[in-house]
Amino acid sequence: MDLSNLKPAAGSNKDSFRRGRGHGSGNGKTAGKGHKGQKARSGAPRTGFEGGQMPLYRRIPKRGFTCINSKDIVAINISALERFDDGAEVSVKTLIEEGIVKNPRDGVKILGNGALTKKLTVKANAFSAGAKEKIEALGGKAEVI
Repeated sequence: MDLSNLKPAAGSNKDSFRRGRGHGSGNGKTAGKGHKGQKARSGAPRTGFEGGQMPLYRRIPKRGFTCINSKDIVAINISALERFDDGAEVSVKTLIEEGIVKNPRDGVKILGNGALTKKLTVKANAFSAGAKEKIEALGGKAEVI
């Protein structure tokens, strides 16, 4: 490691470039907006504006329905829990630590696909009937959080 390889942490560098502060700043005078024209002035049109023509997002037909109350649940097969030790407590936090789940979104559901050979206490947002059956058949617990 040496000074030429150092970089700031991702996201720590905010855009602190000061535009329109004189010729000496390297971005004075027109402040990166070029010369004249609509985009050089204040009140330039919004993104997607097509000069009064019906914009693309309004020309394309709208299809279907998007439910605003739907939840995005991450599904995990019971075979993925095999990497935990016998008698361990499995929660959403431990699933993230093990790398089984990257982003739990609105919750985690355990599905019954695969085999389980260890007694585990599993805490998740939902369980399929088959998964709950397999966990409890080995003496484990399936707790809904």
